[in-house]
Amino acid sequence: MPLETLPVVDFSRLNAGAEEASQFRDELRDAMHEVGFLYLAGHGIPQELTDAMLDVSRRFFELPEEQKLAIENVHSPQFRGYTRVGGELTEGAVDWREQIDIGVDRHVVAPGPGVADYWRLEGPNLWPEALPEMREIVAEWMERLSTISLALLRALAVSLGVPEDIFDEAFAARAFPVLKVVRYPGSSNELPKQGVGSHRDGGVLTLLLVEPGKGGLQVEYQGTWIEAPQVPGTFVVNIGEMLELATNGYLKATLHRVVSPPRGTDRVSLPFFYNPALDARMPQLAVSPEFQSRARGLSVDPTNSPILETYGDNALRYRLRAHPNVVAVHHADLMEG
Repeated sequence: MPLETLPVVDFSRLNAGAEEASQFRDELRDAMHEVGFLYLAGHGIPQELTDAMLDVSRRFFELPEEQKLAIENVHSPQFRGYTRVGGELTEGAVDWREQIDIGVDRHVVAPGPGVADYWRLEGPNLWPEALPEMREIVAEWMERLSTISLALLRALAVSLGVPEDIFDEAFAARAFPVLKVVRYPGSSNELPKQGVGSHRDGGVLTLLLVEPGKGGLQVEYQGTWIEAPQVPGTFVVNIGEMLELATNGYLKATLHRVVSPPRGTDRVSLPFFYNPALDARMPQLAVSPEFQSRARGLSVDPTNSPILETYGDNALRYRLRAHPNVVAVHHADLMEG
């Protein structure tokens, strides 16, 4: 039977008694096995925080060009900060969007013998001087979404018959979440144009909030593209390749893309990527035989780039491919030979 929209699960059921929690876990697992995408309702994030996050995002993109370029990512060896329209590639093609990349503010890791290249990704964020309140709003947003994400991972673990805390070690001490604050300026006319090209997310879980009333996200399901417009009061949640790897393909990292809005309009989008520590290797889950027998193995990457076991290796590889301008300034040594 064709799927017309993404399944909806209610996060609040996880705290509504043992039976409700068990049903929630089963629905979560089944959706992530069959589709790899769902709408998460009942997440408990106050509307005031959502409004503040969307408002400060809009105000950033309304800043004069020179103020945005003052925090352009070419100033950041960690690939943080602002990317101008057309400044990022997906599958080698230009994405028609502007964005800020925000991670965890940490000290730079000094390079040296035995220090993996992926530690170059740890360091400070770049913040716009004109919006000092942005840092605090974003920090609360990322903290709340991290809490929800870990609860979802624990629920998935229980539903698969493995220990609830099996993912905790990879995330507890040095989790590496990333928030993108994205604006898609309308470029589609009669024919749809690429906002973001077809791809799978490389991390573990993604929680996406889009401005109310906006569409553009499309999810691949059984060879067709399903529209996934914003549903009020929900996040779009999807599985990344590291979680697919951990379950030998039982949980599905699904191809998706974003179509640019029509000319004369735009769309603000807030994808949050919940990732483990850069040096974490995702545990191979000994899921119960019932589920293991239905595991599909790993998806084939469109670029034939197999997913790597250590998260930081994947994260660095993605950054190097997506932002050649930053590589040229800060990481040319990694491209030699």
